[in-house]
Amino acid sequence: MTRAALAAILSHWRRHPLQLATLIIGLALATGLWSAVQAINGEARASYARAAEQLGTSGADRLVPGSGSIELARYAALRRAGWALAPVLEGSVRFGRQSFDIMGIDLLGHPLVADLANTAEQDGAAPLDALLPPGRIFAHPDTAAELAAAQKQHPVTRTSALPRGVLVADLSLASRLLRQPGTLSYLLVLPGQAPGLTPLAELAPELTRVAAKSAAADTARLTDSFHLNLTAFGLLSFAVGLFIVQGAITLSLEQRRGLIRTLRGLGVPMQVLAGLFAAELASVAVIAGAAGLAGGYIVAAALLPDVSATLAGLYGAPVDGSLSLRPGWVLSGLAMALGGTFLAGAKALFALWRMPLLAAPATRARGQQAGRSHLLSAAAGTACILAGAAVISIFQGLVAGFVFLGGLMLGAALLLPLLIATGLRLGARLARRPYAEWLWADTRAQLPGMSLALMALLLALATNIGVGTMVSSFRLTFVGWLDQRLAAEVYVTARTDAQGAELAQWLDSKGVTVLPIRSSDVRFKGAPLRIYGVADDATYRQHWPLLDALPQVWDQVAAGEAVLINEQLARRYDLSPGGNFQLEPGWVLAIGGIYSDYGNPNGQAIVALDQLLARAPDVPNRQFGLRLPPQEVPGLIKSIRQSFEIPRENIIDQTSLKARSLAVFDRTFVITAALNLLTLGVAAFAMLTSLLTLWSQRLPQLAPVWAMGLSRRQLAATEMLRSLLLAAITAMLALPLGLILAWALLAVINVEAFGWKLPMHVFPGDWLRLFLLALLAAVVAAALPARRLSRLDPAELLKVFANER
Repeated sequence: MTRAALAAILSHWRRHPLQLATLIIGLALATGLWSAVQAINGEARASYARAAEQLGTSGADRLVPGSGSIELARYAALRRAGWALAPVLEGSVRFGRQSFDIMGIDLLGHPLVADLANTAEQDGAAPLDALLPPGRIFAHPDTAAELAAAQKQHPVTRTSALPRGVLVADLSLASRLLRQPGTLSYLLVLPGQAPGLTPLAELAPELTRVAAKSAAADTARLTDSFHLNLTAFGLLSFAVGLFIVQGAITLSLEQRRGLIRTLRGLGVPMQVLAGLFAAELASVAVIAGAAGLAGGYIVAAALLPDVSATLAGLYGAPVDGSLSLRPGWVLSGLAMALGGTFLAGAKALFALWRMPLLAAPATRARGQQAGRSHLLSAAAGTACILAGAAVISIFQGLVAGFVFLGGLMLGAALLLPLLIATGLRLGARLARRPYAEWLWADTRAQLPGMSLALMALLLALATNIGVGTMVSSFRLTFVGWLDQRLAAEVYVTARTDAQGAELAQWLDSKGVTVLPIRSSDVRFKGAPLRIYGVADDATYRQHWPLLDALPQVWDQVAAGEAVLINEQLARRYDLSPGGNFQLEPGWVLAIGGIYSDYGNPNGQAIVALDQLLARAPDVPNRQFGLRLPPQEVPGLIKSIRQSFEIPRENIIDQTSLKARSLAVFDRTFVITAALNLLTLGVAAFAMLTSLLTLWSQRLPQLAPVWAMGLSRRQLAATEMLRSLLLAAITAMLALPLGLILAWALLAVINVEAFGWKLPMHVFPGDWLRLFLLALLAAVVAAALPARRLSRLDPAELLKVFANER
């Protein structure tokens, strides 16, 4: 009996292959987008872990300074006390126009020594070559090629044991290149320490011991916000796809109510039927999940280069390596497919379980009952919105922000049917002709079957408006910020400090205002901090983008009494103007102001140039901003090239530099635009599938109207008009939801994720484009059902009256 019942249940799909295709494609799309995001996140995190392991820092605790750096004398004292430590100096070094991250280590005691020694031996280098002048640099083959093109002084050994973008050298060479003699960034606590040592907390109370797992996850923690944003996008796309799945499952069970009644009348227990339907859904989930994983892999492989560029631009953490099949995201995709399928079918299966034995297949009546459930749905939606608002008002952080957004989006989707139904009732009251009255009433009658697809469209449009507003606001703010930060007409980088001093003197004789760009890298509470020294010039007073500042702040900075800090540093440590800030031990200044610093995840501070040179006299003197009338820029650039041996790429005008910065910015958000487009495509497909699956149920409503004189072509046009009407109402309701989403992204999510807050701008042109795109999606979705209706055999419409119950 069970086998016969299963055959009868599965025969439904032979009669409705399009419905089966809808179910599989909808679930595959949902799973594919989720899996693509998880594959990208998994590859990125694996890259971070691999980089930490390759650098030999993943298995050892760290000793980090509270601020500033560690004196070499402190390291020596700890070694004399018996502690086995490995010193590390980190920073950024520039060769020509190219910047590289460099890590200086003790080549006699660091965990990397064995790998580097073997590589140097294979390269034919002498055993002590890396310790002797001019010093040897180790780098990944790709990075080594860039380094060899940028400088010739130091020999380079290529090794795949290091991650891309990082140089490794002996501590002595790194300290010379970074101009930081006698200082260290942190100390690695090597395993196998001798027993009975004096605790580090007593020997060096100013240093903090950071556990190995925590220290190795620095980059992962820094980029967690980005990956959480991606995960939220993937979850939203998955939810939009589930609307398709739920609609297809509900319709398939609806159409099989007569079959279910017959099977139960023949003696098949409800437990057996429920088990068979569950097995059917599980089989579909596995098939669609496998297809979704394959599609997700393709999407992830296509987007991974842009994600790597984004991570490199925002955090300096590119994803090294190609996409791999990892059990984590594969199992996650299959689990989401199975869980999502049963979640989408839970309501229908519950209704099936409670269905009376002699229940008749009254599809239309149940549609009317669904219409009466709008109030309950709206109440649930209101509760979701209030719960999200309560969470964001009570708790802080990125997770609370996403909980608020989840409650807002889900609540708005649940409110949508009631709002549309209210609008349709209002339209019906304003109608004066019978055809118009029927159109409004019939559209309201079809709303239960279309509500899930319209919810998907609402979420997709709101997401496009919200994320688009965020990105466009960011871009507009970024352009204005560039105009302020890049105030100099020309930027020049000399090859050496001596050439830099000569260039500055030559420019001064020409009457050109020279603004030195000099900085020192230290650490503040274990995190990188770059301190810039600036000259007292009107350029900074007039152009620097201050968000909050004390009166006469530039006078205080010039007098060495105050420091300016960037917004990220201020938000991270709850700093504000008027408070004190310790840049290094013994160097405490009042915080004079806070400035915007978009695109930089690390802390930054600005002090008077003479103060910086008093603390760090050896900082490089190679970069300069030049102020002069714009019409004199081409002539000056030509003169510099003729008078000094400076590479062409080391001299760049303001316009070219801004263009490069904007190109990097635009590439950063390529993945956001791609996910926006994919989500909108899934919503359009949801509308198409809803209209196609409801096609067979439309004939009983259309046949009487046809019999009263409307032609099939007019009925087809009515179907198109109805689809446009529903899409237009949904798009108008999506606008306020999208603007609230944009505010949340700019004022809550962006602050927690990146450390800076952006002003919100509105872009009506983008709204109009999305509105027209929604109408286009509605036309495309309704085109096939309308075409079928226009070519329908009149006999099919007459059968409605012949079979009338």
